[in-house]
Amino acid sequence: MAIVRQTLVYDGPGGPFEGVITWEDEVETQRPGVLVCPNILGQKEADNQKAEDLAKLGYVALACDVFGQGRRKTRESSNVSEYMDELDADRGLLRDRLAASLAALRGFASVDPARVAAIGFCFGGKCVLDIARAGLPILGGVSFHGVYDRPDYANVDPITAKLLICHGWEDPLCPPDTMVALGQELTAGKADWQIHAYGHAGHAFTDTSVPAGRTPGFGYDENADRRSWKAMSDFLAELFL
Repeated sequence: MAIVRQTLVYDGPGGPFEGVITWEDEVETQRPGVLVCPNILGQKEADNQKAEDLAKLGYVALACDVFGQGRRKTRESSNVSEYMDELDADRGLLRDRLAASLAALRGFASVDPARVAAIGFCFGGKCVLDIARAGLPILGGVSFHGVYDRPDYANVDPITAKLLICHGWEDPLCPPDTMVALGQELTAGKADWQIHAYGHAGHAFTDTSVPAGRTPGFGYDENADRRSWKAMSDFLAELFL
């Protein structure tokens, strides 16, 4: 068994967009699909590797693009948050680009369009929550060290997507009161939700490129990374029963 990786260019508002889709080469029937939403830097190799890890679990995964083809950042870029800031200022546009990414995944031949989920990291965690808030067609989503501020449009009611939020307790971008507010929001929306908070972990706890300790409240945490991936794996297995 080998993992296939393919560039996927698709249309959407402000596009085109360029992602990477992965699957097992022995797939002969439609499989559940998982959308991988990138962090502040946009679509990159780390997201493609997460998609491959999901393919090894038996899913078809698309590391999507919401910034636009050729619009990428690195940690050394000037104005590293530029493209993210554009979408933070227009959450409706972000929603519509996420909808286009989901449509590309659901339309892929190897994907069962009725069984789709989304995961995301940092800004991508916010994307997952916005997918659920907007009522886009996923069964569930997982936010890793995401950002919890609400969009400027109303949530669907009820929120039908099941949600797992994996949260670093020391995350300065989302202190405990914002985590509690998210739980209250999801409860009001009648969502099936759970929050896993990891002690001593901060923002970007899954990101091996962010050394722990360099900036207080930020950095990779091996325990939180391992435990949150296991929680996600169990969540998806139950979701797709």
